[in-house]
Amino acid sequence: MKLFLIAGEPSGDRLGAALMAGLKSINPDVEFAGVGGPAMEAEGLSSLFPMHELSVMGLTEVLPKLRSLFRRRDQAAGALLASGADALITIDSPDFCLRVAKKAKAAGFAKPVIHYVAPSVWVWRPGRATKMARHVDHVLALLPFEPPYMEAAGMTCDFVGHPVVAEPQATEAEVAALRDALGLGAARTLVVLPGSRNGEVGRLGEIFGEAVAKVATPDMRVVVPVTANVADHVADVTAIWDVDVTLLDPRGLPPHEAEARKRAAFAMADAALAASGTVGLELAMAGCPGVIAYRMAPITTFLVKRMVKVRFVNLVNLLLDRGVVPEVLLDDCTPQTIANALKPVLDDPAAREDQRNGMAQAMQMLGQGGEAPGLRAARSVLGAIERHG
Repeated sequence: MKLFLIAGEPSGDRLGAALMAGLKSINPDVEFAGVGGPAMEAEGLSSLFPMHELSVMGLTEVLPKLRSLFRRRDQAAGALLASGADALITIDSPDFCLRVAKKAKAAGFAKPVIHYVAPSVWVWRPGRATKMARHVDHVLALLPFEPPYMEAAGMTCDFVGHPVVAEPQATEAEVAALRDALGLGAARTLVVLPGSRNGEVGRLGEIFGEAVAKVATPDMRVVVPVTANVADHVADVTAIWDVDVTLLDPRGLPPHEAEARKRAAFAMADAALAASGTVGLELAMAGCPGVIAYRMAPITTFLVKRMVKVRFVNLVNLLLDRGVVPEVLLDDCTPQTIANALKPVLDDPAAREDQRNGMAQAMQMLGQGGEAPGLRAARSVLGAIERHG
């Protein structure tokens, strides 16, 4: 069996690598071709071209590279058709991946097209599923409530679990070592995460600083893990906060050590204040209670209020259909509102325990304690190929 895979960004590369490992555990003779990053290459893929060429976001990044992206699309579709692959597996990055699928199908590719990561049509633009169904036969969903949306559009779909449940968690020894390294002693700890993009840090940094100052106490320490791409920006922003801050800068550390230190910070924290995003799930997996906050540019806020259809943005809340983790969003995202939401989490053990219980329930719903998502995804892929004949 030969499979052609395409991933366009680091998160897709990790999903692809776990899928490849799962497939090899079931069928050691499976062969791979396509496009991926270092994680997929470590599992045996020889990437057709560097994956980072596809990792572009927004019009300002895409437009200058449009000709190159079209050339890579044609190259990938041509390589797929020449490969004799038994299926095309596209992993997230729908703008590029689905164009490859469309071109390949138009040129006669008759084997199944499988897409890993369902579009969030339950949030906005539900018509995306119908458009995707023109070129995709089967979908691997990360969230348990997504299959009905895909099936209604005409595709088959399996929930295969969320990758967060397969990530390693900090040990007690790692937590103790970090507390010692930072000189925290028995101090209460608040982890603050103002975003992983410079725009987020610019919008949230000052607001978060003022909010933290309102809830700070003499026995509390503030720890700010940062990503390398915003480390300097966060350092500048936190330098003018009215509280002392310990930055966890990953630069200079091997990636696995930086990740382990971040997980230890989440596990040791009494509470967190975080920008909305995937970090919310990482905090939930670590059992770290807190508050999720987010602010957008005015025009984006205007559009979101009219187009988004869900009550919550945090996946724990969405899965449980109740506000377990406080959310302070858009126009409500002010220092005082954040402080009002954060203070009970810091001061009330029962509030923290309620969040931890909800987080644990949500993680089980995402597949924790069951078969690894990569292996579930592999079984789903093989089932889709078998059904397709």
